[in-house]
Amino acid sequence: MRLLVTGGAGFIGSNFVHHVLAHSDHTVTVLDKLTYAASREALTGLPVELVVGDVADAEVVDDQVARADAVVHFAAESHNDNSLTDPSPFIRTNLLGTFAILEAVRKHDVRLHHVSTDEVYGDLALDDPMRFTEDTPYAPSSPYSASKAGSDHLVRAWVRSFGVRATVSNCSNNYGPWQHIEKFIPRQITNVIDGIRPKVYGDGLNVRDWIHADDHSSAVLRILEAGRVGETYLIGADGEKNNLEVVRMVLELMGQPADAFDQVTDRAGHDRRYAIESGKLRAELGWAPQFEDFEAGLADTIAWYQAHEEWWRPHKSATEATYALKGQ
Repeated sequence: MRLLVTGGAGFIGSNFVHHVLAHSDHTVTVLDKLTYAASREALTGLPVELVVGDVADAEVVDDQVARADAVVHFAAESHNDNSLTDPSPFIRTNLLGTFAILEAVRKHDVRLHHVSTDEVYGDLALDDPMRFTEDTPYAPSSPYSASKAGSDHLVRAWVRSFGVRATVSNCSNNYGPWQHIEKFIPRQITNVIDGIRPKVYGDGLNVRDWIHADDHSSAVLRILEAGRVGETYLIGADGEKNNLEVVRMVLELMGQPADAFDQVTDRAGHDRRYAIESGKLRAELGWAPQFEDFEAGLADTIAWYQAHEEWWRPHKSATEATYALKGQ
């Protein structure tokens, strides 16, 4: 297939492009606005066409969708902290951008896979044995998760009302190469490299269900090729860890004392726990994660950031200055 990958120069999108080219015969065009969180370097040397454009620009989107057999829609503003400072880019990209994509795939009858997040479900209590499933009610907590919840609802409405051939996936927290250093794991890794004590919000007991970006990519490709139109699939790798566990693991893997971190002011509306039940995806489509050992995946990720300092170094000072203004 000729795939149009929106947001394909971002963290998760670029990992998906690498995976598709390594594990299929599909060709790829990337549509990306190249915001601060995207990277041309993530696509260097790959046989892809990069179209620089805004996913909320209906004319650009229509032109690119008309040339594709399928669209994989990763493009999104995704940093929770930024959505609390200024929600407007999240509304434009995540809602209006998805609307533009939906109208284009509807017009040209192109298959769509919409990539979303488990944050649309809100959070779970730390002592709750339950996990999110495809039937969990939506209860977003932040402007970011609310905008993604809205985009999910748009996709389902276009499937039902207009017969758009779409699937949706909601994934847990990703880690791996090419992730902007404003995010939790790369921020801690690059802090340790720079001799700065890692920072943990609040009591650090908030739980995230971690998955390597390559496992997310393999799941999305499987859904695109074999998923049932109109269905939602949750993607997770049974990787629940609280933030204290992750920071201590980073420190130990990098040869530092496990308690060499600081606890800072908690984020407003900070979700307590995410947990994914991915049984439907595994049973129906035969998918399974390859990076089941989180510590091994984290060690590989640390090695990647140590080897690619020239990529993240230009952004480090500004990122830490922004956090410092918030006391974080």
